[in-house]
Amino acid sequence: MAMGKYSRVDGKKSSGYGLTITIVLVVSLCLVGAWMFMSSWSAPTESVDFSASEASKDVETSTTTTKSDEEVERGSKSFSDEKTEETEVVTESSEEKPDPEKTEQVEEKKEFEDKNGDGDRKDGESEKETEPETDEAKQKEKTQLEESSEENKSEDGNVTEENAGESEENSEKKTEENAGETEETTEKSKDVFPAGDQAEITKESSTGSGAWSTQLVESQNEKKAQVSSIKWKLCNVTAGPDYIPCLDNWQAIRKLHSTKHYEHRERHCPEESPRCLVALPEGYKRSIKWPKSREKIWYNNIPHTKLAEVKGHQNWVKMSGEYLTFPGGGTQFKNGALHYIDFLQESYPDIAWGNRTRVILDVGCGVASFGGYLFDRDVLALSFAPKDEHEAQVQFALERGIPAMSNVMGTKRLPFPGSVFDLIHCARCRVPWHIEGGKLLLELNRALRPGGFFVWSATPVYRKTEEDVGIWKAMSELTKAMCWKLMTIKKDELNEVGAAIYQKPMTNKCYNKRSQNEPPLCKDSDDQNAAWNVPLEACMHKVTEDSSKRGAVWPENWPERVETVPQWLESQEGVYGKPAQEDFTADHERWKSIVSKSYLNGMGIDWSYVRNVMDMRAVYGGFAAALKDLKLWVMNVVPIDSPDTLPIIYERGLFGIYHDWCESFSTYPRTYDLLHADHLFSALKKRCSLVSVMAEVDRILRPQGTFIVRDDAETIGEIEKMVKSMKWNVRMTHSKDGEGLLSVQKSWWRPTEVETITSAIA
Repeated sequence: MAMGKYSRVDGKKSSGYGLTITIVLVVSLCLVGAWMFMSSWSAPTESVDFSASEASKDVETSTTTTKSDEEVERGSKSFSDEKTEETEVVTESSEEKPDPEKTEQVEEKKEFEDKNGDGDRKDGESEKETEPETDEAKQKEKTQLEESSEENKSEDGNVTEENAGESEENSEKKTEENAGETEETTEKSKDVFPAGDQAEITKESSTGSGAWSTQLVESQNEKKAQVSSIKWKLCNVTAGPDYIPCLDNWQAIRKLHSTKHYEHRERHCPEESPRCLVALPEGYKRSIKWPKSREKIWYNNIPHTKLAEVKGHQNWVKMSGEYLTFPGGGTQFKNGALHYIDFLQESYPDIAWGNRTRVILDVGCGVASFGGYLFDRDVLALSFAPKDEHEAQVQFALERGIPAMSNVMGTKRLPFPGSVFDLIHCARCRVPWHIEGGKLLLELNRALRPGGFFVWSATPVYRKTEEDVGIWKAMSELTKAMCWKLMTIKKDELNEVGAAIYQKPMTNKCYNKRSQNEPPLCKDSDDQNAAWNVPLEACMHKVTEDSSKRGAVWPENWPERVETVPQWLESQEGVYGKPAQEDFTADHERWKSIVSKSYLNGMGIDWSYVRNVMDMRAVYGGFAAALKDLKLWVMNVVPIDSPDTLPIIYERGLFGIYHDWCESFSTYPRTYDLLHADHLFSALKKRCSLVSVMAEVDRILRPQGTFIVRDDAETIGEIEKMVKSMKWNVRMTHSKDGEGLLSVQKSWWRPTEVETITSAIA
């Protein structure tokens, strides 16, 4: 073919001349090939540029299999341009930021892949290695899909690693490197991608699998690169030190078509989780220890005075020099929460604080003084309120050491299972229970345990204005139709308020006798435990009457219930493979041993400073149960892709919440004194970026707070490098038989540079 192109047709001389040309070309190509082969071993990071068109064509033809993933994506570019771009990505030799348009496109692509189940595989991992893990993750998510039909994060899980080409791996790789914004120096790039390793990758692409373990090396190098290339920056957002990414996403909030049902107070997470660190308020100090924190906190830690101005006369909060003080009052209990708590007990003794009633939900909690003083009665109250015009009310509660979270009664179910709270409390909580078929009150009915109480302390109970009388009439009709029994109405003479106490039925007898099916009963297919991003429905679930199932029998009194194995677990298989009751007992004994022998004495933790604790991956609640005798509380989080064991945690007299750790948690920065993660990150890194998750860990953990991680040794190594990049103090690191333990203390360090998170700027 080559001879045909260059031969002459006029005489004998053409044959010899063509042969000469052929020999010259062959020798030239051999020399060029030899030079390229030597260059790939000796200087892999140098860009290659051929100007002669014939040479570039021939070389491109002979080295087709050595093209990088970027060349596949940019097939229209010349080999020279492609090789130069590849070299720039590897060496990162310039201090300039990556092309924003390019980065944005890659990030959008990665985001789309993640949402469609194709973002599980980490860069450089082989299909053979990751495919079983992905199937396992899908199987775990399947449990949540069965419970939550609207679970958005688990949609379109049919895309497998087989459909993910090498170009997708490089797109994800570039996104991680760009987001980290490394110290882009040639020397550092040589450490991240040594010449030998780069040559090995090149060799692999041209020779196939061969004898080279190239995928293993590539995976290891990429993980090292992602960790070592992190350059933390401060979030530059309107909310400043109070930034909650999923509640302060004004770009999404502005696009809402309606705010009638408080949609603007619900979660609207950024399309890509932030990778920046939240600044500290000026003059921030270490939080005051419990129980003094219940009465006062540092003003500089939460420098907001509006609530003191508008609610000071009701003894919510007051200014006092460098402190914000909390007299223990509230709208319905200006003379103190303890008196109000005793008033409710006296009004209906069967409430039995701390015995029969252990876990309660406080709706529209204000600064949560009600829940704060219930600790004196051995009651756990989970309080919630929206992030609204009552400035920093939930933040005040958390700084005081009282369990609270930012949430709203809006268009979606609360993130709790069905039939778990012993009592639900509303004291002037500003929720219109009676409207729209009682949809919001029916949501409380879902969360309330059969036989549980609803305490409503609001003006319609005791005032006789036209509006109050109308609301009381509507509520009376609604609660009667719901089969709630009005147990008592009492008036507190000291506070000049009243309370109505209702009880949810423990059988379906009343439901079956109703003349009208209003509110309607939920369909049998409606799972009351499905709570993650599930829209509200104006219906009631039937109660369980079968004693072998959860909800039919009231739990043991506290504190016996924390160690009692629920009878309804008898026929189930446990999370760890044994029968569920054996699993429960083994898990309980394991955490008792770990906490007593290691956590309480062997890690250098000053437990007198530990008040707010989170177990980021609770299973049966064994970790929280092992800490029950300490003056602290534990938020047990059951990830949405884990087995749904949260009802068991509530059965033990503990509380918790569902959450997806690929998103931000609905709490303020600097909430927790201790975070605990048992084998969370090894599963999580298959679904989302560990850099984003660690930025969230930094956001919700207080300075000088403790972070304990138990996981496989490789994951522990990755986490350790990230916390060191944040200048945290490593107290302990240990590994044995492939398992690892890491205990670190968060530092006061904050980066000086500022990164703009456009999705959160108002």
